[in-house]
Amino acid sequence: MLSSHETSSTTSRTSMDLGACSNKNVRFCGPEIEPSSGFQGEKSLQPAYYKSANYWTTLMTGFEPPVAQDPGSKQRPGRFFLLTCLVSLALVLATAQYNPLQTLNLHQLPQVLSRSVFAETDSTRSLTEDEVEPSQLSASSRTPDVQFDNFSLILKGQRVFLYSGEFHTFRLPVPSLWPDILQKAKAAGLNALSVYTHMGLINPAPGVVDFNGFRALQPLYDAAREAGIWIVLRPEAICMKGRRFNLVQYINAETTAGGIAHWATSEVAGQLRTNASDWRAAWQDYVQGIIKVTAPNQINNGGPVIDNEYSQNPISHAEYFAELEDVYHNSDIVVPLTYNDPGEGRNFINGTGAVDLYGLDSYPQGFDCSNPTRWNGVTTNYHSYHEQVNPSQAWYFPEFQGGSFDAWGPNAPGYPGCRVLTGPDFQSVFNLQLWASNAKLISYYMLYGGTSWGAIPFHGVYTSYDYGATFTESRELTTKADELKRQALFLRSSPEFYKTNWISDSSTGLQASTNSAAFLTLLQNPDTSAAFYIARQASSTSTATTTFKLNATVSGIPVQLPVVVPSITLGGRESKVIVTDYSFGESSKVDFSTAQIFFAGTIDKRDVLFLHGNSSQDHEAALKLTGRPNNFHNTPASLVKFTNGTDGLAQSSTIVSFFSGIQGLVTVWDSDTQLVLFADSETAATFWAPVIAGRSSDPLRNYWGIGTNETILVGGPYLVRNASISGSHLALRGDLKSGVRLTVIGPKAIRSVSWNGETVTPDLSAASTVSTSGAFVGQLGLSKAFNGVTVPKLTGWKFKDSLPEIQHSFNDASWTIANHTTTNIPLKPYYGDGRILYGCDYGFCENTVLWRGHFTPTGAEKSVNLSINGGEAFAASAWINDVFLGTSFGNSSNNANIREETDDKFTFPPGALIPHKDNVITVLQDNMGLNETNGANTDSSKSPRGIRGFKLDSNTTFGTWKVQGKIGGYNHFPDKVRGVFNEGGLFGERQGWHLPGFSTKGWGARDLSSGLPNNAAGVGFFVTTFDLNIPKDLDVMLSFTFEEPLGQPYRAFLFVNGWMMGKRVGNLGPQAKFPVHEGILDYGGKNTVAVALWAMTPNVTISPNLQLTLDGVYDGGVGNVVTNNPQWSAIGRN
Repeated sequence: MLSSHETSSTTSRTSMDLGACSNKNVRFCGPEIEPSSGFQGEKSLQPAYYKSANYWTTLMTGFEPPVAQDPGSKQRPGRFFLLTCLVSLALVLATAQYNPLQTLNLHQLPQVLSRSVFAETDSTRSLTEDEVEPSQLSASSRTPDVQFDNFSLILKGQRVFLYSGEFHTFRLPVPSLWPDILQKAKAAGLNALSVYTHMGLINPAPGVVDFNGFRALQPLYDAAREAGIWIVLRPEAICMKGRRFNLVQYINAETTAGGIAHWATSEVAGQLRTNASDWRAAWQDYVQGIIKVTAPNQINNGGPVIDNEYSQNPISHAEYFAELEDVYHNSDIVVPLTYNDPGEGRNFINGTGAVDLYGLDSYPQGFDCSNPTRWNGVTTNYHSYHEQVNPSQAWYFPEFQGGSFDAWGPNAPGYPGCRVLTGPDFQSVFNLQLWASNAKLISYYMLYGGTSWGAIPFHGVYTSYDYGATFTESRELTTKADELKRQALFLRSSPEFYKTNWISDSSTGLQASTNSAAFLTLLQNPDTSAAFYIARQASSTSTATTTFKLNATVSGIPVQLPVVVPSITLGGRESKVIVTDYSFGESSKVDFSTAQIFFAGTIDKRDVLFLHGNSSQDHEAALKLTGRPNNFHNTPASLVKFTNGTDGLAQSSTIVSFFSGIQGLVTVWDSDTQLVLFADSETAATFWAPVIAGRSSDPLRNYWGIGTNETILVGGPYLVRNASISGSHLALRGDLKSGVRLTVIGPKAIRSVSWNGETVTPDLSAASTVSTSGAFVGQLGLSKAFNGVTVPKLTGWKFKDSLPEIQHSFNDASWTIANHTTTNIPLKPYYGDGRILYGCDYGFCENTVLWRGHFTPTGAEKSVNLSINGGEAFAASAWINDVFLGTSFGNSSNNANIREETDDKFTFPPGALIPHKDNVITVLQDNMGLNETNGANTDSSKSPRGIRGFKLDSNTTFGTWKVQGKIGGYNHFPDKVRGVFNEGGLFGERQGWHLPGFSTKGWGARDLSSGLPNNAAGVGFFVTTFDLNIPKDLDVMLSFTFEEPLGQPYRAFLFVNGWMMGKRVGNLGPQAKFPVHEGILDYGGKNTVAVALWAMTPNVTISPNLQLTLDGVYDGGVGNVVTNNPQWSAIGRN
């Protein structure tokens, strides 16, 4: 259907969804790597702006059949992901000659060594090696140190529940800040992170592999070791010192071309991501480069990802997977192979390319952030599907929904809506539904989204990749972090949960609930009989309150729970884990608990149990209380009741009933052998369980169960990053956002406590109300610098025109002649004279590209037709000589939809042509990123960005076409630090006007809010500088915010100290705020901000109001942050 376009004189075609270096042959750039370990990660996400279920259904046909959902939920389309990777668990320890059992008493290494192999754990229950029968293990691994059976992953004979989150280092291009994300993940209780690498950034040109700067892997591996967290590759890949590597060419991840190097999309004639010989040649350097960087870091192991979002069918060529497998098997990598299926497609379980461990990706909530309270029901067939396809393997979810992307448009809700859509209630219901399916390996996408700066995003999304994730784009914790921590610390504390049989649920005959409105699933450990009843609303979208009693078995005796309080309560959109016969610490036992378990383990030889629950509900637990009780004074008699065992429970058990109204921390039992605590769930979320490192000579000293078995509880601070004990002194490091009461439960030998180096005065009276042994209470205050942070106004702007190309006299002799008549891009031109005007074919794939078409008019010419492809939300402006013709927008006149390409007729104004002389059509277009893979069409990343049709309305033909993108194209771009995606083809960018140190002497003074002179259409550069003097030991979040209302027809490319940190589309939105981190900003010096302002419509008010805004201040921080902002140089700019 054709529709009029308001900025040009004719029609617009609705878009279709289109699909110093070593080695003589390979320019391998990167620092020398010291032997240690390595392994990097990978992700996947379907193409981008999924506006409707119909779109999704069409896109996914044949790849994801419908899955079962609970009653009343609407059918939804799925997401199409797949990722193959190699799991490496030759656990580091072999070559290191390190045996944890020589250092730690086996009795203190429960199934825990498993979970602690990935993270800190507190449980100290022992697990003997013979609990895992060798005959039950997978024999497919090339190393005996990593195995799996039908229950879980097994490392060094120990079980592991892998609990992970996704983090893309390239979306946080400040390596000094990577430890911040790892420390926060560790503090939240996760035991691993999944990390993608990006072929397009690491392999920017044929024969070039670059691991410098933000592309490096070594800083990530080192930070992981220091944090005591494992870097996992989509599956459970582990390497030495918490490291692993990623060998993937395709990641999707809402990134341009899905991560494939741009040069490959035009230079490879064969089909991408198949066994085509030229595609095989294209990925070799990248894969071998990853192996070269990683091999020295591993200890007898490795763990590469092979590929992402792929299907096992003749169209996609499963032989491609087999080729990749051969590369890894012929290297020094020793791993089993795993795969994550985009949907329940049963791919790569058998047949060509079949892998050792199958996994499933799932995004059950969908991506409608505009209606965040409208839920889909939980998927109910996860368990049955697992039993059908791979019952002999552990149940693995390499990607489970942890947020949502957002798309272009003035009606886009922004990421706050996405954070509500996948908020704490979603985590409670949907995450626990995964647990109920008996999944034991889970990674959430995303944990931290970050920023798609420069040309990183694909065309469906904007600069922010906040994703509504657990941590914001600015790195702040959200309420999602509270719920994730409550879940993760329960898992860390519960090794019995790592080996469970799925017994039954309410749909298959489990008669456990007295109310059919409550849906229950029973999992049980076959060795200890510990049982886990996972409860939710039968209609998982329900917001009603449901009460019920549970018919359970405790120590072999039927019991109806709870005993004293009236019932178990489920709030709307709430799930719970109710345990029976649950062991904790050295020798303690919980008969049952309807309260949730936050922490269970041993602290200073005392068994510690920390329960929590909603303060508006009743809760109950029964346990055997041991030891000589101490005096304590904070148990409110009206809210906590003690009853001797009854109704089938042993008399030696004590039933502790918690009535609604409890707020704050309550000490339930305090003896020389046990400490039992209860708090409302919000108070519990203010507690942390940092690990105390082992001996300093141990490289694995920060890994729970391997290098240490010591932990403490710390309550109050916004974040606890680290805890260490020296003699009788406890040193804590972390962040505050306000003054708080500090509560520590630790060794009784502690006599002094410091916070970020400052001694904390103890409150002995308050401490005694928590415990008479091993408790410390004090007050933490903010530093003097905290309230003194201010940011300057952005003033003193200098201006210069940045579009000399529209002048008839402009000399384009040095530009590339666009004379190709063939292309490897499958979508061919619509019309013209046979020449191909696709930017990637000439080395210009990213950001802005300029075209100049020369012709000599006869006098009959009245207009030119141009079909332009720039991706969703693009724009292109056209001039004849220096006369503006119009702008073609990649969005409809009412911004109701987003177009990938347009077809416009531009009419020549009277007098615009110069008769019988050379005339020039100049087109400035914005490239919004290349397509991801669309279904089975793996060549859809070969996007025809450029001019797909050009025609004058007479018989006149064009002479020469010239093209210019970023200076140097992808082969010779000068800024190797910021990389291939940072710049576009604007004149000011090619000259380096955006870089710090460029002299604006001689430029005119003009405020950015004044727009371009004479309200003209065109491009101008605005540059200013400002100083920052932010005190050390503060973590300050800053953004650049466009404060004018949405609707003005302009684009602004925001450069901060040379880095393109934002693309503002003033007429489309939604993004107006662009977070920029320390490290890009110099918090103790001079900063340069440049804005390339593209006014797309003349004679209208365009007045950007850009301000530096303060988003958050935290006392503490991650430590010294290094800047790497090279100054302007003329080299390579001419």
